[in-house]
Amino acid sequence: MNPTKLFSFLLITILFLTNTFAQDLITAKEFIALQKEKPNLVIVDASKDKLYAAAHIEGAINIPYAILNEKEPKIDGTMLPLENVAKILGNKGVSNDDTIVVYDEGTQKYATLVYWIFKYLGAKDVKVLHKEMNAFRDARVKLTSEVPTVKAKTFTVNLVPEINADVAFVESSIGNSNVIIIDTRTPDEFNGVRNEKSTYSNGHIKGAINIPYESLVKTGTNVFISPDEFKKLAGIELSPEKTYLLYCKTGIKGATLYTYMTSVLGFKNVKNYKGAYAEWDYLGKLSVK
Repeated sequence: MNPTKLFSFLLITILFLTNTFAQDLITAKEFIALQKEKPNLVIVDASKDKLYAAAHIEGAINIPYAILNEKEPKIDGTMLPLENVAKILGNKGVSNDDTIVVYDEGTQKYATLVYWIFKYLGAKDVKVLHKEMNAFRDARVKLTSEVPTVKAKTFTVNLVPEINADVAFVESSIGNSNVIIIDTRTPDEFNGVRNEKSTYSNGHIKGAINIPYESLVKTGTNVFISPDEFKKLAGIELSPEKTYLLYCKTGIKGATLYTYMTSVLGFKNVKNYKGAYAEWDYLGKLSVK
């Protein structure tokens, strides 16, 4: 197949996949429609508690990612044992059978991490509200400071391990041409430059390319960049046939790129390394600059 035909084939494939798998990322208008369609919709605000207390979507419960993490971990960002996470979610009024919509204050990173955690634990129907500010205002989403009363439920874990990567998978991916490793940290962290924002980075996992999380969201509007903009940013050929291994410092920004690649690009073979660089460095694994 010549390059022109190959490019056309890949473009058609990407567009097809985008239409097929992008339903997890919804607009404010789609959110309003979903509320009417599903009166028992569970709305999760993943923002920090102070922001939630100031104002949140009417009926939303607050699940900031930090309450799902160990309080004094050996490795920064370590998640609680899964049974503990499930208990917290259940006590918050969330079941794995619910239709769940997650959002945050607009950075997308907290919502996408909590979304990824729900997916990893086997929630059957979970979506991310793409909080693009102009559309959010135009849709007149109702806000309040009132905290809803919730009834505890049972959240049953049905783990989906294929969307997570462990250390063994990361090690096996180095040098594998079928796996694209993407580091979503800042360029300084990627290159092991020490400053106040990259306090302990010794570089990056060998073979990784750098696509900073900050480049995914347009400043001032919180809109995700277009697929064309992402392709230019990546600087490599993107194929849905490849496996994409994503990581950051503690799994947060990697989850944002996971959501983007699965819900905007429509790629299926995407893994977030939740242990992330914090685990990699703690274990003394090789970093390069």
